[in-house]
Amino acid sequence: MSKEPNSLNLHEKALTALRSEPRLGPHFKPTLLKIEGDGTATIQAEVDTIAMKRRALTRLAATEGITGIVDRIRVKPGQPMSDDGILDHLRKAYLAEPAFDALRILERKAGRRKLVQDAPDARGEIEIEVKNGVVILNGSVPGLASKRLAGVLAWWVPGSRDVVNGIAVEPPEDDGPDQIEEAVRIALDKDPFVDASQIRVGVRNRTVRLTGAVRSREARDAAEQDAWYVLGVDDVINELEVRP
Repeated sequence: MSKEPNSLNLHEKALTALRSEPRLGPHFKPTLLKIEGDGTATIQAEVDTIAMKRRALTRLAATEGITGIVDRIRVKPGQPMSDDGILDHLRKAYLAEPAFDALRILERKAGRRKLVQDAPDARGEIEIEVKNGVVILNGSVPGLASKRLAGVLAWWVPGSRDVVNGIAVEPPEDDGPDQIEEAVRIALDKDPFVDASQIRVGVRNRTVRLTGAVRSREARDAAEQDAWYVLGVDDVINELEVRP
């Protein structure tokens, strides 16, 4: 009998934590926020940016009594696209990416796998699947940078609502600020809307700090988004100056 009140109290505590996040605001109302007796929280919502999604998960995870999270937060797409349209865009992006030349690229649809790129002496493979606007990545690659790049490219597809990056790294690599910094730098360098030549990237724990200069507010916003798109980033401090 005691579990129900405890779950209700924890629900209120979790909702208060979410609404205390400035990016979400005091009126944030998830479509679903369910707390199980063991402290597992299921959250379902649609938010405007990946920053809002990541900060919501951070606030929820930091709530005392929450032991795990089932993440069903989706990001509003830049433009509506069908799953096939997202898959087509991502296929082209992966095939055009030089870092993936030595990888097999596969697609999964309706339970069937299709090879779209083979590679002699392949060093790994990436499997792409799209369900209801959510990109699901599996396979294995030889480095964390490649895994993170695959995720960033998936986020860049305008119709993507979420990216579930299940790619394994073989052999395993230690992760840390240096690896995150490398991945953010790669994303910035590859973004055609950002001149990264005057951007400095610093990482402490899993917080990214961007300093330096860009030529427009749009480039400033794009650089911040690129940092958020990198798997493992918990926060982004954007101190970029706009110098036309």
